Amino acid sequence: QVHLVESGGGLVQAGGSLRLSCTASGSIMTINAMGWYRQAPGKQRELVAVITSDGPTNYADSVKGRFAISRDNVLNTFSLQMNSLKPEDTGVYYCTADIDTNWGTRGWHWGQGTQVTVSS
Repeated sequence: QVHLVESGGGLVQAGGSLRLSCTASGSIMTINAMGWYRQAPGKQRELVAVITSDGPTNYADSVKGRFAISRDNVLNTFSLQMNSLKPEDTGVYYCTADIDTNWGTRGWHWGQGTQVTVSS
C-alpha cells in the first residue's frame, strides 16, 4: 500500500505565505515525480507545480515566481512554498506522486487534499 498525506493548509490574507507538505509512506522504492494540483469551487482540477526525480520543475503560469516546489528523497516528503498569495489561489490542494513500489508496480497516487483560503 502507498499513502500520501497533505498538511499545511489554512486561511491567510492576500500577500501572505503558506507552506504545504506531503508525506508518502508504504511500499515505496522510488518516487519518480511529485506534484501539486488544486481545485477551486465549481472549477476543474488544475496542475500547480511538478518536480521530477532529478530536479527539473514546472509551474502553472499563474503561480510562476510565487510558488516553489521541493522534495526530500530520503524522507519521501515534498513541499509547496506559496508566497504572495492571491484570492484566486483559493482551493483544495492535492499532492500526487508517480511511485515505483517494492513489488514492481508503478502508478500515480493521491492525497486527500488540504484547504487553502486566501482572503482579500
